[in-house]
Amino acid sequence: MKKVLSTFTLITGCALLFTACKKDDSSAMSDDMEKTVEMSENKAIADYLTEDVHQIMMEAAADEDLMGNRPSVGTLTEARITSCATVTVTPLVGFPKTVLIDFGTGCTDPRGITRSGSITVVISDSLRRPGSQSVMTFQNYFVQGFKKEGTITWTNTSIPGRKSWSREVVNGKITIPSGTRFWMHESMRDVEQVAGVQTPRLILDDAFVTTGYGSVTNPGNITRTDTIVTPLHKAVSCDNIDRGTVRFTGPNHVALLDFGNGTCDRIATISINGFPPRTILLR
Repeated sequence: MKKVLSTFTLITGCALLFTACKKDDSSAMSDDMEKTVEMSENKAIADYLTEDVHQIMMEAAADEDLMGNRPSVGTLTEARITSCATVTVTPLVGFPKTVLIDFGTGCTDPRGITRSGSITVVISDSLRRPGSQSVMTFQNYFVQGFKKEGTITWTNTSIPGRKSWSREVVNGKITIPSGTRFWMHESMRDVEQVAGVQTPRLILDDAFVTTGYGSVTNPGNITRTDTIVTPLHKAVSCDNIDRGTVRFTGPNHVALLDFGNGTCDRIATISINGFPPRTILLR
């Protein structure tokens, strides 16, 4: 998988990535509900950054001929995150390999997103080979000032006729640009490629669906769990997830994050226990 949900774009606003437009009657929500809204947005930021580094790994693997069983059709001609990074692979022959993706002190991609620091990926075999595993860690790594930490493990779960991966995030941590706030996150996702399978060197025809569960914890050690209720669909040609829902569970209430009905736009909504939905701007 090359570009799973990865063009989900960073936005401006009070959180830089996501802005909740509160309704006038939202003050009727309890403090616990307000925390759930905030933490669901935090988890969405964490998930975006996870999808972003997945794209980076796949781009680097394609450039370095580490995909395995790669058809010759198509080239990576689209605007690429790794176009300004330095990629080093060791050893040159045999597996496992260590891939170092270094963005230096600041590297801005063609979409205008600036990254710094480096990512290390240890891969057990070609990424397209069923059963292969890739383990990713971060060294002083920032995206638009957000610091990302933790360990991400991808496992190729493909079977004949189906391209799929599991993705586990452990000890994930996101720190906001000011350094004054952070949150922890974990997740277990299953991702299936549903379009573009036959053209792995092309990107714009790809689409993916994602299922699974996770959690987010704030500095006060308050946790919300999340479960994908209807699979999240992301076409690479669209900047955002265009359909699917995620349920966040709090004490005595649940929130539903709804990405819409398939229209490629910026809008999602959060609903809690019958209160009017809040609009979330995705970019």
